[in-house]
Amino acid sequence: MTAPPRRFVISAGIVVLLGTLWYLLWVATGGSHMGPVAIGYLFMPVAMGIGGLAVRALRRAVPLAPAGRRFWLLLEACCYLFSSGFTLLAVDAFRFGPELPDMPPAGAVLIGSGVLLAMWGVIQVPVGVTTWYERGKQWLDRMIALLGCSTVLWHFGISPMVLAPEPWTTSALSVLLLACAFAAGSITKVSYIAGGPVDRRAMRLVATTGLAAAAVALLSVLGGYDGILPGQTVCMPVCGLLIALGARRQQAATDAPKRSGNIWLPYLAVLAVDVPVADVLFRSEHWGPGRWEGRLVVLAAVVVTALVALRQFVVFRENMRLLRERKASEARLRHEATHDPLTGLANRALFKERLETALGEGEATVLLVDLDDFKTVNDSLGHDVGDALLVAFAGALCDAAGEDGEVARLAGDEFAVLTGTPEAGECVAERIMAATALPISTHRLLVHVSAGLASALPGTVPSQLLRDADAAMHAAKQRGKANWVRYASGMEQPAQAHARLGGDLRRALDAGEFRVVYQPIVGLADGRVLGAEALVRWAHPERGLVSPADFIPAAERTGLIVPLGRYVLRETCRQAAEWLAEFGPDAFSKVAPNVSVRQLHDPDFVADVRAALADTGLPPERLVLELTESAVLRGQQVLRVLHELHDMGVRLALDDFGTGESSLSLLRSFPAAIVKLDKSFVDGIEIDEPGTPAADARQAVARAVVQLADALGLDTVAEGIENQEQVDRLLRLGYTVGQGYHLGRPGSAADLTARLAAQRAPAAAA
Repeated sequence: MTAPPRRFVISAGIVVLLGTLWYLLWVATGGSHMGPVAIGYLFMPVAMGIGGLAVRALRRAVPLAPAGRRFWLLLEACCYLFSSGFTLLAVDAFRFGPELPDMPPAGAVLIGSGVLLAMWGVIQVPVGVTTWYERGKQWLDRMIALLGCSTVLWHFGISPMVLAPEPWTTSALSVLLLACAFAAGSITKVSYIAGGPVDRRAMRLVATTGLAAAAVALLSVLGGYDGILPGQTVCMPVCGLLIALGARRQQAATDAPKRSGNIWLPYLAVLAVDVPVADVLFRSEHWGPGRWEGRLVVLAAVVVTALVALRQFVVFRENMRLLRERKASEARLRHEATHDPLTGLANRALFKERLETALGEGEATVLLVDLDDFKTVNDSLGHDVGDALLVAFAGALCDAAGEDGEVARLAGDEFAVLTGTPEAGECVAERIMAATALPISTHRLLVHVSAGLASALPGTVPSQLLRDADAAMHAAKQRGKANWVRYASGMEQPAQAHARLGGDLRRALDAGEFRVVYQPIVGLADGRVLGAEALVRWAHPERGLVSPADFIPAAERTGLIVPLGRYVLRETCRQAAEWLAEFGPDAFSKVAPNVSVRQLHDPDFVADVRAALADTGLPPERLVLELTESAVLRGQQVLRVLHELHDMGVRLALDDFGTGESSLSLLRSFPAAIVKLDKSFVDGIEIDEPGTPAADARQAVARAVVQLADALGLDTVAEGIENQEQVDRLLRLGYTVGQGYHLGRPGSAADLTARLAAQRAPAAAA
């Protein structure tokens, strides 16, 4: 927005200054050298005309909201009506010579119309209150303020003019009465404007024009004939200046923050109304016969006092309501701080508080309950279904606990029940197992739970009892889940060992204690090495070689499987690129590291694979990523990752094929290139006892898998081959590639390099 023009403000200011100087010189010279007295009547119409032009410039320069545009349009019309009415008064002043003229009726009509337009414009300005309750309170405040201000203006301004020995003309009284009404009403209204289409400070400047009119009335009363001229030359031209300043302020206004109305104005009005009341009380002439004006002032004071009392009653009721709401809010906050928002049960903090109280009074028993495989529900069916399951399970727990226990949700899918005696805890555990034997929740899900029970004597530390129950719960999971276990001494040692193992894993990664070993993947017909599966081993400096069965679950649980898998992937790609460069593409076709489900959920996994291939120079088709069926069955996100890898040229192998529940359906959605027959179907496959159900089943599955793979254009690898008889039988069934201890144990990169070199020697001699 361009800078607002200042010429109207400057022009109006010059008119006010000239009027003031003219009047001062008139008084100093006795009027003998300043021309006719009618000159004093020219400053007001000129100033108001300038004010109207300033508003017109504002409306043309600034896009205004409809309410703001309506207000300024009415105010512009008011300025022109004022200028016209006071022009008629000035004309009469020149016509009647040295005598000060009365307000002509036509001028009074024009000026009165201008005041009414201004009042209507002020009334139409919105104050930002929307509810009926708030609007009623504000109207009550404004009535108190309006009545208080009007009483002061009436007693000291209008009333003396009405009761003067030489009464004023009806035209002059009407104009001044409207001006005083505008002063009281506009000041009251502007005090409650919090923000909106009319700038708060611009509105305040416009409202101040009413005080100028009130000042004219007071000058006329106090000065009589001598008070008329200073009102016309000094006070009234200020109205035009104030309007020009208001227009400039509106044009320069920015979006100011919304403020509340002036709540102190009604109280100032009460103090103001006390002034005329005191004047009436101390001046006896107000109580003479027929002095109705004094009684009117007292009546106004009584009404103001009554309105203030009513307002205080409204405030009292509102304060009581706020107090009730505050208490309810505090109660709600206390409940939210101590209860789970999803299930409504007590949370961990409240449960520990109740447990501490129970241990201070007597024996206490804690039953920790955990939903088995709850993460699978969230991943496969969505979090909404998971939340519904938690709510339904919380209800089942409360029903099972009954009056014997207090139920809480500690975190995630972990719940706790506090009971008194161990016997009561055992009864609750049995009821929980019975309740979860049937489907629960609106989705009719069959879930299993693992629970740990622990008891303690009075004075036991609550955290110790919780640790014992947690150890018992983990023991229940290790025993096959879907059962409950009572705590026994020493149960916490495996959990502590797992915790220490997690810390050792982080240290081992930083210290480089992990090694990659390679198990050959061999052609069954000629025994040639075609590739290798990459496996990770941990050479612990104190415990020696740690089994992957021990540290892989810990790595999965702690999330360290992601950096560990990243290391295995890069090392495997680097070593495979070396073998490819040394022995050529015909001697070594593929290398296959294993990938966990946690890696597939890592958002950087695809980028890690791409970076490993680019940094080592290994062609994508030489890399095979081995995945289990449980990893593939993890929702759309995992499938998107697998398709991205397939589009890069990386081949995917479905490990342990045939052991899952959806093996065949997976081949339709999963972009597999290789299926690996699980070891369970290879064990005993060489036994030739027709009619034996186990042998027949193994051979039937093995035959079906290789035929299905051939039909779909997939490669097959048989796992877990431990003797030559199994090799022969698999060859007859159609398998050409396998791996197992009979064909080659996992070994270092140097061991496989030596085997590849030995394999190349006969070929070179031939």
